[in-house]
Amino acid sequence: MSNMNIVLGIDIGGTNTSFGFVDRAGTIIAETSMETNSNDAAEDFVFRLHHRIEEVRTGLPPHHLCGIGIGAPNVNYYRGTIEKAVHLNWGEIVDFAGLIRKYYNIPVSITNDANAAAIGEMLFGNARGMQNFMVITLGTGLGSGIVVDGRLLYGNRGFARELGHTVVDPAGRQCRCGKKGCLETYASATGLVRTALLIITERCDPSLLRTMDFQKITSKMIFDLAQKGDAIALEAFDQTAKILGMKLADAVALTGPEVIFLSGGLSMAGDILLKPAQQYMEDFLFHAYKGSVKLRLSGMAPGKSAILGAAALIWSELDL
Repeated sequence: MSNMNIVLGIDIGGTNTSFGFVDRAGTIIAETSMETNSNDAAEDFVFRLHHRIEEVRTGLPPHHLCGIGIGAPNVNYYRGTIEKAVHLNWGEIVDFAGLIRKYYNIPVSITNDANAAAIGEMLFGNARGMQNFMVITLGTGLGSGIVVDGRLLYGNRGFARELGHTVVDPAGRQCRCGKKGCLETYASATGLVRTALLIITERCDPSLLRTMDFQKITSKMIFDLAQKGDAIALEAFDQTAKILGMKLADAVALTGPEVIFLSGGLSMAGDILLKPAQQYMEDFLFHAYKGSVKLRLSGMAPGKSAILGAAALIWSELDL
């Protein structure tokens, strides 16, 4: 029996890093996670990561590791570098692909985590067979991966598709990137919480949110209350959906997707977010696009999309 071909998909976050071994069909053979400890030097992180990978790898059946795909924030795809990542205190520029290659003499590819999610959707999710679509990741921030004519959009410097850092209000909320009014400060899990807290100060509707410790309110709490008809929670979702729908309409005018897929923790709100966002997007769409663009949830399993996306990145580049 020949060894099975697998790749390693790695997703790097400011708090945790997850990785898994994935076959060509998108089956995760084994997976785990570890703390990123982003205050450590990048070299120390990669040393720990390599050690953990090999621990897991020893328990796998006979295999051939064909390549490594990595999703991370602020990646320059062309250079294989992580540059000025807010939640990774690794300095201006880190040759992350180069650090991984010190341990593995196999193909290594790295891209922005939302780009990886888009490739994963194309190989393993609901975008199979599509040539024009977008993936919006709604978590702590807002990421976007854009596929046009079957190709992922990178742009001149490798950073194209930062929809989360387009501006909603120039005098608006402070963003971690240094600008004010970025979309992700409104349409994200953290943005939803900020919106709900603001509504509480502006309206008198009764709400269980008023009885909670404001510093401990989460997007999941707001979702749970919205399901029960809480007026403040529902209004927070509606305002979030309106801003998201408006900016998606702008993105449609520029890229012409067939479908926009939502993924990430906030997307798990389902129709409470999806339905109003679809309607608001339709309201703001340029007339030539009206009725032609659908908003759908990602087809990849919740909690698996980051690893599958990173794995799909390297599978898409291997000639196997």
